[in-house]
Parts: sequence; structure tokens; C-alpha cells
Amino acid sequence: DGQLVAVGQPLVEIVPSATYVVANFKETQIGSMRAGQPVKIDVDAFPGRDLHGKVDSLSAGTGASFSLLPPDNATGNFTKVVQRIPVRIRPVASIDCPGRELRPGMSVVATITTK
Repeated sequence: DGQLVAVGQPLVEIVPSATYVVANFKETQIGSMRAGQPVKIDVDAFPGRDLHGKVDSLSAGTGASFSLLPPDNATGNFTKVVQRIPVRIRPVASIDCPGRELRPGMSVVATITTK
């Protein structure tokens, strides 16, 4: 009649009700970024329509550091690779492009004003 649950099998996904954009900036670009700074978001799916937002938060680490299998480059040679830091951006509703039109996986270009 029912299904059995195996160890580690996902049962429920908890999804926040708020819409947000995660932009992966190079670690060399985040030096002057702070929460609350204005952001212009160009969504590839909506050319010519501006979406504005604010920086909500910067991740505590790089995307690779929180992955299930982080890279462990133990080749004996040191190669410096610029890492990416996830930055969460909260869209501010606008008439031109309401945030509810955003969908997971969409491509955007985020420009943060750091002045």
C-alpha cells in the first residue's frame, strides 16, 4: 500500500517563500561589497527590463568549501585559483519586472554599486 523510506532518502524539501538571486563573484571583487548595497540585475529572459535589488548577504565561504566533495588538489604543485563567493541578492519589486517572474537556474548579470 505504501512506500518504504531508505536511509538518506529525501522526504521533504523546505523552500523559502522569498525570491532571491545568488550571484557568484570572484573573491577579488567582494572586498568592498556590503549587505544593503543596491544591485542592478539584468535577466537574460527579460531583455531591456531592469530588475533592482539589494545585497542580502555574502556567504561565509566559497562554493567549493561547502560542496559535498570539496576539491583536494594534492599534486605537489601550487596553483592559485581565484575562488567564487556566493552573494545573495534580494530583488526589490518593480513595475517592469516583478521578482516573482524569476525561476531557478535563470541566467542573470548582477551589477553591485559599491560606492
